[in-house]
Amino acid sequence: MSAIEVILVDSQDRPTGKMEKMKVHEKGLLHRAITVYVFNSRHQLLLQRRASDKYHCGGLWSNTTCGHPYPQESTRDAAERRLSEEMGLNLTLQPVFELSYNLPLSNGLTEHEYGHVYFAISDEQPVINLEEADEWRYSSLAEIECEIEANPAQFTPWFLLTFSRIPSELARFIAQQ
Repeated sequence: MSAIEVILVDSQDRPTGKMEKMKVHEKGLLHRAITVYVFNSRHQLLLQRRASDKYHCGGLWSNTTCGHPYPQESTRDAAERRLSEEMGLNLTLQPVFELSYNLPLSNGLTEHEYGHVYFAISDEQPVINLEEADEWRYSSLAEIECEIEANPAQFTPWFLLTFSRIPSELARFIAQQ
């Protein structure tokens, strides 16, 4: 199996090259990423707990799915691919916002990403890929907020960073549907 390459970008998300994914995280280089939030019709968020043997943040709760586009792959295609690969859901995703962050991880890796965030609303039940996630649940945003306040260490750093934007972005997303 060949190494997975990701897209290096500048601060405006313009491609500057490509590099093997692990090297990018070791060097802390800015690269393109996707993040997916799926809500059910009650506006509860579908969370996943990352598989315990993931190369970083294993065993932590996070957004529905995340990952990286392959070179020459659109961010929407990557988001829909990762949603299918990780959660077994084949949904049409809508772009909602973009952000950039530089988060050191506990294992010496760095998540320095220009993220494209996508939403969907669906009542389909996931069929998780156990290599990616070992548990899932739907929770209200209020419940998640209380959990974050009580025990932030049970969530991924990027989820903690982006979660504060989710209630207002979800309200805007719903109004546009």
